[in-house]
Amino acid sequence: MSKDSEQKMPQKGVFTGIIEKDENNNYFCGEYLLDYKMVQANFQVGDWVTIKSVIENPSDISFKQYPKKSRNFDKANHKPE
Repeated sequence: MSKDSEQKMPQKGVFTGIIEKDENNNYFCGEYLLDYKMVQANFQVGDWVTIKSVIENPSDISFKQYPKKSRNFDKANHKPE
């Protein structure tokens, strides 16, 4: 639990951020589109998540806005100091 290990923790995975929802009801975190069904079942807007891996977004509808998509994400281990 040194300062070094605390600084490295948020950097695990591809990206760590907050779940947001756009005007088209897409859930996203940073530049990454999140799997709609996973967010609906397990998360809420405002949750901190760590994206573990990304794929190319297969949807023609949202590809221009979100070229990368993730189905592999989980709640982040963000602990306040």
